[in-house]
Amino acid sequence: MPTLTLPRWLSKAPAAAPPSRASLRIGIPRVLNLWSTHQFWMGLFGALGIDPRNVIFSSDTSEEQGRQFGKGRGTVDCCYPVKCISGHYGELVFGQKQKLDILFSPMIYTLPSFMSGHVARTLTCPRVMAAPENIKAGFLKEADVFAEAGIKYVTPFVSLDEPPLVPKQLFEGFQDVLPGLTRAEMAQAVGEGYQALQGFNDRLRRKSREVLEWCAREDRACLLVLARPYHMDPGIGHEIEVDLQAYGYPILWMQYFPTDPDLMDWAFGEDIRAGFIKSPFDIRDVWPSSYSSNTNEILWGAKVAARIPWIACVIRLSSYECGMDQPTYTPVQQIIERSGTLFFSFQDLDSTKPAGSVKIRVETITHYLEKYAREIIARKKAAMAPGCPLAQR
Repeated sequence: MPTLTLPRWLSKAPAAAPPSRASLRIGIPRVLNLWSTHQFWMGLFGALGIDPRNVIFSSDTSEEQGRQFGKGRGTVDCCYPVKCISGHYGELVFGQKQKLDILFSPMIYTLPSFMSGHVARTLTCPRVMAAPENIKAGFLKEADVFAEAGIKYVTPFVSLDEPPLVPKQLFEGFQDVLPGLTRAEMAQAVGEGYQALQGFNDRLRRKSREVLEWCAREDRACLLVLARPYHMDPGIGHEIEVDLQAYGYPILWMQYFPTDPDLMDWAFGEDIRAGFIKSPFDIRDVWPSSYSSNTNEILWGAKVAARIPWIACVIRLSSYECGMDQPTYTPVQQIIERSGTLFFSFQDLDSTKPAGSVKIRVETITHYLEKYAREIIARKKAAMAPGCPLAQR
């Protein structure tokens, strides 16, 4: 083999540098468990060099979105939040002034949860997990709409509650669409994604604690919402909690309830010392089949609501014929009502917000709160151990 001379070395073209990813535009449907994991993805893409301004989330779910962008592309599925995804995909493919390069819709198998390690598993609903593959079919039935639009469809299978697996899963999902991506780079980006998610969750839990401490100081009632993350979508949950907040009652979401050790010890310490449960996040006393992440958190939220005096009312939201929610209706209601806490359930929510019916029910809830909240708080305070940390600041 001939030896290259110095001039020939110098005349060689340099190795091509990886193209910048800053200009890539990534669309993400604002659906399902994206509502509780979006900060992870923002942290991940930021660490991978994607300009945050180029990460485009679809808008909130609405009937108009479904009619304009999802019509004719629906797939057979009885789950209303899953059916809505067609409109979100369509909006990202057809409704952008500037074309997307990637449509990203992860199949999330397990969810990161504060209950991880205290329950059997933190699995997602199988229908929700597989939704990206289901909905994709509606965009391939006549032609590959993504290919025609020059959009790469990326839907990695990811186990977010098993961090050692995530870099490999996401590297395999992105290696063909992100220029110059390495395994080491993806591993670092995943770490930054988890930090972003943890930081966001911590901030909201601190805010929830501040609300509870204010309620304890003022001896005022608040409400706790038990629902799945996608019920934060105004088009899925119909903003029922917003209507209630307009009457002056603070609203807490179970997903962001404070989990500080002092509060957990006060609420659950007696049960732990008596041997009923092993930790504040152990729900085997009320729900032995603790495999589903969102279901686990709803059952735990019911236990918390029963113990915190200033939670005078619980609002339960559930979508049309949700098979994951139906077995939980009775145990959740019994746990809450046996503590003397008010309980109201909005089941079978679908595309139509029954405004008149919701208005009447909201007025009913606030009527009962005005009439019984002080009595409920006093009775629950008398039943709990002294030294509540919420009332000591």
